[in-house]
Amino acid sequence: MDLKRYRHADAPDVRSLLLDIHDEVYASNPDPFHGRERWTYFLDRWSSRENWRCIFGWEDGGPVGFAYGAVLKPGGWWAGSTRPSDLRGPVFALSELMVLPRWQGTGRAKPIHDALLAPVEARVASLQVETGHPKVVQLYETWGYRRVDEFKPADDSPVYAAMVKDLPQAKDFPGAKQTRGTFG
Repeated sequence: MDLKRYRHADAPDVRSLLLDIHDEVYASNPDPFHGRERWTYFLDRWSSRENWRCIFGWEDGGPVGFAYGAVLKPGGWWAGSTRPSDLRGPVFALSELMVLPRWQGTGRAKPIHDALLAPVEARVASLQVETGHPKVVQLYETWGYRRVDEFKPADDSPVYAAMVKDLPQAKDFPGAKQTRGTFG
């Protein structure tokens, strides 16, 4: 699988592809919370951050999936959740990780995830995952995440678990620069 890295300036170029992948992943989910209109709002909010980064996986001439996120502002955290009081330093928020249905369960998500986080200038990575998907929660636990909170970010949302993972490479790459290109 080829991995391609994108930054804030590239967001307009990959927006349509991000939306198309979302639509395919959620095609059989009738819940408006996961609908295109709402997700477009969140995509545009995240990708407007100057430190937004995105990784796409490509194989057999097409996309496999993507992951994106950004370092939160100092003290920042997930809306509706309480930031752990002992959490110090920068936090990279992994906002989305999606793999197209035909690639799900094939081990492609982990390399996309790892490429997004390597390296980021943050002490920890955090993500939110629906608690109604215990296999996904368990998968993240095998990747080193631990649950720190459960919350509902909106009245019509499912319950989410906030999870964190220590990022030891952050100290190894204090001045790491992000570049666009193919990795793999």
